[in-house]
Order: sequence, then structure tokens, then C-alpha cells
Amino acid sequence: MSGPAPVVPAGVFDVLDAALANDPAGLALVTRQGRTSYAELDAWADQAAGALHDLGVRPGDRVAAALPNDLDIVVAFHGAMRLGAIWVGISRALAPPEKAFLVTDSGAQVVLADEPSATDLVGRVGQEVQIVAPAAWHAALDASAGRPRVPQPDSDAPAAIAYTSGTTGFPKGAVHSQAGLVLPGAATVARRGWGPGLRKGDSLPLTILNMMVLTTLLTAQAEATAVIIEPGDVASVVDWIRRERVTVWNGPPAQLHTMVNDVSVTREDLASLEEVWVGGGDCPDRLRAAFEERFGVRVSRTYGLTEAPALVSIDDVTGERPPATSGRPLDHVHVGTVDGELVLSARTSGPWAGRYRPLLGYWKQPEASGAVLTDGALRTGDLGVLEPSGHLRVVGRKSQVIIRGGANVYPAEVERVLGEAPGVGACAVVGVPDERLGERVGAVVERRPGEVPNEVAIMAHCREELAAYKVPERLVIVEHLPRNQMGKVPRAELLQLLVGA
Repeated sequence: MSGPAPVVPAGVFDVLDAALANDPAGLALVTRQGRTSYAELDAWADQAAGALHDLGVRPGDRVAAALPNDLDIVVAFHGAMRLGAIWVGISRALAPPEKAFLVTDSGAQVVLADEPSATDLVGRVGQEVQIVAPAAWHAALDASAGRPRVPQPDSDAPAAIAYTSGTTGFPKGAVHSQAGLVLPGAATVARRGWGPGLRKGDSLPLTILNMMVLTTLLTAQAEATAVIIEPGDVASVVDWIRRERVTVWNGPPAQLHTMVNDVSVTREDLASLEEVWVGGGDCPDRLRAAFEERFGVRVSRTYGLTEAPALVSIDDVTGERPPATSGRPLDHVHVGTVDGELVLSARTSGPWAGRYRPLLGYWKQPEASGAVLTDGALRTGDLGVLEPSGHLRVVGRKSQVIIRGGANVYPAEVERVLGEAPGVGACAVVGVPDERLGERVGAVVERRPGEVPNEVAIMAHCREELAAYKVPERLVIVEHLPRNQMGKVPRAELLQLLVGA
């Protein structure tokens, strides 16, 4: 932890400055719209700030975006940050009422939307909301006089709202500052020692704030290239990786699973990759081992959350990786526990001391904010432990612990065992309400391609590896687990499957 103090941008508004000073012609972005240098991205960001200002956006106003992974969404995000506006990403996969809720709850004045999302919102939001479709946005960019004369944004003020699942049935908006958004990239680049040779590919939606944090806000600090891939089928993702010589790819476990079982994907296709990132809680050891054996590419498991923001820990590029762990915490954040719950705070010594910033709070929800924030420390809601080796082991969400007859059952533990059972490709475990015991252990299993899982064999494996009270008492086998845009399994849908079985 010794050494010189790290150089970290004040915020998103100056995150491109080092690359602009050292190599303005360097390649910043590769998108479907083409290649964009740092000088071009800088100019586009100024144009976007001016266009938003012309649309009436002022510092502190909310700008929402429901756009595909392409140049437009990156440019609009950087423009909003230079203006001091507050960014709100809206998933294009949401239903029209869900999109409208996020626009209304955030109080967005302008919504940049693709044509389907624009249609979804018409008549569902107030007339004061400007819905700007792509053609109108491009016209506004062309007409912009460039970056307006506004005060430099306050790097500790609200800068973005990331909506996440809420316990009341409505999403909560995690509010982040610009200073908080650039830190995970700074710490990751320092840990990895990355430079301009990095070509980081991401195939998760940039409407997710965490993905903005892990694309240009990370690669700019390495003066490297972000390859922005539109989420889609595995064949398309593989083509992007091969064609653009991606060195680090961040993808969901479901796509790793498909690659492992798709004979058309070869080692040569992924030969440029030096490592793959995947969420640790959703990537069983068996899947990681199978991917590494088939393609010869190291899979680095990570742990992060919306409120952090983004990345908290990651596997080292070499050395040990204990089973069921999610790497070591990045150097800017201290990970502790309170009653088994992971708590994140700033380090108190070393070059990164005092740097960490969690979310500022939940948008318009002071009680929810107070429940997770105490003196700058963030209660994550995740249960886990920091091993003596320094590796982080996450055992599950505090809210997802199954309490069966007074005994705690952690879904992650049961999922690890289930994932090793014959014929099981993927699985998820939830608590099923029970009048006598409170909850019983339920599991939904996705069959491994080309195999037919045998329920008797699966249950025998679980009884051999788990205490009796942890063994699933209700099992449903499906062709494919339901997954959201992040590749995660929505547990509410699993409960419906199990209750209806």
C-alpha cells in the first residue's frame, strides 16, 4: 500500500484530459458507428453539452437515455457530465410503464431515446418532458455551438442515478457523484498496470451506469480503447472480439456457458483475449474451469454492486484463486463486515487513503439512504467474509437468506453444490414460503446442452454434499433460466416457477 499518491481525475468532465495531452489521435472508441479518436470524442462531448444546453438542460437537471450501445450514448453521457447535469440510464428492455416510472421518478427534463423507446414513452410522461429521438438528437448536435459557458461541475455533487430493484416493488435510484464514478477505473488500471495496449470489450448495455464506469471511464485512464459491443447473440460477440482484437472482455456467465458448448467457437476466435471478466456470484467454478480449458483464457471473477459503484474486487491476473471467491478488493476500498454483512469504506492509510466514495444516497428516499450509509461507509446487503489470503468470499444477499425452521440456508452454497451435479448447466436457489417451516429450499435447474438431468441423481448428489436442511425440497428443471439484461437470474420469476410447480 506504499508508494506515490495515485493521479485520479476530479470527475468525468476531465477524465479524457491525460489521453488528450499525450496522444489526442489515440483510439478512444470502437462502436458500430466507427472509430473515434480521443480528440474526436472530446469534440463530440463538447457538442453534446451544447446541444443539451440548447434543449434547456442546466446543471443539476436530469437527462435520461434509452439508447443502444453505440457512439450516441457515450457522447451524450460525457456531454451531460461536462454540463453538470444528472444522468439517468433507462434499459430499452423495460416495459413502457417501467420506463415511464424512471423518467417521472427522476424528474428527467430530456429523454434521449431510440424510436421504440420514444414510442413507449409518448403519452406516459408529462408534456414538459422532451422526448428526443435519434434524428432530432443528431440535428441538435449539428446545430450546437459547442460547450456552453457554465461553471465547472462540482465533482462531489449528484451526477448520475442508477436505478436498482426496490423492496417496495418500485426501483430505487442510487445517486453517484462524478468523483465516485471515476474511482473504480483508476483503481483497476493501477492494479492491472494497463496502458494504451488495452482493448476492452463490453457487451452489456451502457444504459447500466456500472457499464459506463467500466468502459470509457476506465479505458480513458489507461489512454486505451473501449470496444463497445451491442448485446446480442454469442456469434456476434465472438466476431467483435476476433475482428477488433479485444484483450479483455466483460460478459455475462450465460454467454461463457454458450461459448463453451458451441463447437463453432474456436480458440483462434478468442486468441486476442488475455482475460475475461465475469461476476463471481453467477459463475460457478466448473464453468470457469471449462472455459479456461477450452479456450486457454483466464477467467477473472469480480464482485461489484450498483451502490459501490461498479467494481469492488477482482481476481489477480496470476496466482491463486480460491474456489467460490471473487478476487481481492481494489486498493481504493476497505472491505469489512458487520454481523456478517459486507461493509465498504475508504482506506485509512496508504496512497489511496480517504479516496473511496459510495453512493450519495437513494434519490428522494432519505430513509432508505440512512439504512445503508453510515459516516461514509456502505452496508452492501451482501453476506460474506474476507479470507486470510485477502480474497473476498460472498455467500449471498442478506435479503435472500432462506430461513428454514430457524436455520439459515445460503443460496450460493446450495447453488455451488447443485452446479456440480450431473446434467446441470446452471441453477438458482430461492426460499419457497411454507406454513410450518417458514421457508423451504427450492431450486430451478437449467439442463446442460446435450444432456437430460436426472432428478434422482441430482438429489442424491445434494444429499451427499449438503446437510439435510439445505437439500432442495422442490426442484424444477427448465430448458433455460430466465435472465435479465445483466445476465442475472431474477429470483421473483423463479419463485413463481416453484410455487406453480
